[in-house]
Amino acid sequence: MTPKLIIHGGAGGALRRPEDVQRVRQVLYDIARRTYEPLRAGQSAQQAACYGARQLESQPLFNAGYGSVIQADGQIRMSAALMDGSTQTFSGVINASKVEHPIDLAARLQGEADRVLSDYGIAERTREWQIPLFDPITDLRLQEWLRARQGDFAAPSAAVVATDGTPEGGAVPPNTARHGTIGVVALDAQGNLAAATSTGGKGLERVGRVSDSPMPAGTYATSVAGVSCTGIGEDIIDQCLAARLVIRVTDGLTLAAALDKSFAEGVSQQRDFGAIAIDRTGTLGWGKTSEALLAVYHTGQRVGDTLGLPKGLQTGSVS
Repeated sequence: MTPKLIIHGGAGGALRRPEDVQRVRQVLYDIARRTYEPLRAGQSAQQAACYGARQLESQPLFNAGYGSVIQADGQIRMSAALMDGSTQTFSGVINASKVEHPIDLAARLQGEADRVLSDYGIAERTREWQIPLFDPITDLRLQEWLRARQGDFAAPSAAVVATDGTPEGGAVPPNTARHGTIGVVALDAQGNLAAATSTGGKGLERVGRVSDSPMPAGTYATSVAGVSCTGIGEDIIDQCLAARLVIRVTDGLTLAAALDKSFAEGVSQQRDFGAIAIDRTGTLGWGKTSEALLAVYHTGQRVGDTLGLPKGLQTGSVS
């Protein structure tokens, strides 16, 4: 079948400047096209999900890998998860530090007996695997943290996109509440699905907080559908959004109907989140209750995005 791909760079407040929208769109389109080509050539869904996530983690615009937000104590702790729908195997890392690609750690854990590890456990495995140390802090994120410290960390979170509303070379205002991750969902030529999600957290948070990304609430895939979520982690966890969407498709709803129902529930519960998805028929879908969802999809024939959607509740799908 024709491979399909959808990626996201976070959800939350709308991008303020036209040049920021254009830059984010250009970066996401480039990553989607580069990720799709090996998928078209026969790469597995799991390989494509990891490859796309690695590229997004390498892009300092987004809150994952290099460019992750900084917690209140001045440290970066990242989480990531991978789920292979063909085997229905979930693996993840929680609050990993000093690594370049948290998604690589999650991928390595796919074949392990203990497939979800937190800070100390993953630090030990990183040493055993001889993975080089890497400092993911960027100047923009450091300036963002310094400004937040001046305000005694009164902001609820850091920003999803490091240039959002920011003068060239400046820092994001500390009272700008946005929430983000990066994510990839892929369907390969054999009909297998996989989902990957990676995040730096919400930024400025208390040490020890765990996001939705390394949980089935935020990342889930089976042979029926795959989902990656973004937004306020606690809201995603409360709704168990990724697993809920997949279960509804498994129980007979179309992907579009599952998105409509789940996001209507999110609005009724005053949730702030977004999600991307693909089902086994090759239908791509997305939904959001937040102002913006930074997602780009590749159908095999065309590339499209959700960056121009109106604020508030929106769902959509394309084959």
